[in-house]
Amino acid sequence: MIAIGHGAAPPVPDPAQDNPRLGILLMIVSTVLFSLLWALVKTLSQRYPVAEVSFFRSVLALVPVGVLIATHGGWTLLKPHSLTGQIWRAVIGVTSMLLGFLSYHLMPLADAVALSFTSPLMITALSVPMLGEKVGPWRWGAVVVGFAGVIILVDPSGSVFNLGALAAIGAAITSAFAMITIRQLSRTDAPLTIVFYFHLFSSLLTVLPLPFLWVTPRVADWGLMAAMGLAGGLGQYAMTRAYALASAAVISPLNYVSLLWASLFGWILWNDVPALHVFVGAAVVVASGLFILYREGVRHRNG
Repeated sequence: MIAIGHGAAPPVPDPAQDNPRLGILLMIVSTVLFSLLWALVKTLSQRYPVAEVSFFRSVLALVPVGVLIATHGGWTLLKPHSLTGQIWRAVIGVTSMLLGFLSYHLMPLADAVALSFTSPLMITALSVPMLGEKVGPWRWGAVVVGFAGVIILVDPSGSVFNLGALAAIGAAITSAFAMITIRQLSRTDAPLTIVFYFHLFSSLLTVLPLPFLWVTPRVADWGLMAAMGLAGGLGQYAMTRAYALASAAVISPLNYVSLLWASLFGWILWNDVPALHVFVGAAVVVASGLFILYREGVRHRNG
């Protein structure tokens, strides 16, 4: 999965720097960091408004992002080709982040993360009208099967289909729009440029409602806020480096490892054990996502 609100499209790997083993290790590290981020969001959103948690997640992530910019090209990266495009990407990304954080607040963590795996299916569907890409019958079939997995996952007749599930699905839809926008921006702007402006504008957007719902953080929670920003920033760096060291075909499937970490955090912190239908539905969604990735590889090899 492309973590909600992460910000950057994966760069094209440089064959001279190819190191699949290190890339795999860094991608696994990123899934741990992002799962830790989600667990911190769920913990903090029990005590603070989702918009306030989102603000701190965005503004504190500017620190590691600033360090990355300083060491990977400097201030020249702060010259976007389209500032309007960066703002639009931030608006979509903030919407996705808020809905995603709301789903973590309202649902067991593993359930919310499993639903976020629908984003690649939606990206495939949206790439036709928004990017003019051709999607063949095999990939359309995978999308249909994937959405069948979503139905199994949310269990409309049971307790999972609720406001939290709707928020998670809404987050996946807006995340797909955000990733499509990132693809468009990546034609002219570097990944770190997109990451920086996402966090800058998301900080500005999420600060707007704070005067009306501000809750002063406890002293101990400032540490959790800082850990949230650090986990997000370092997770972004580890993921970006992973995609630079190995191909997307090798790295992308490891996104699904985050479901295991989310299940582990949910079990340890909240005694949440996902129901069988969650694992079955997630397995169908993951399988369809992997098949779409495979077909993408076939399409690129065939030109």
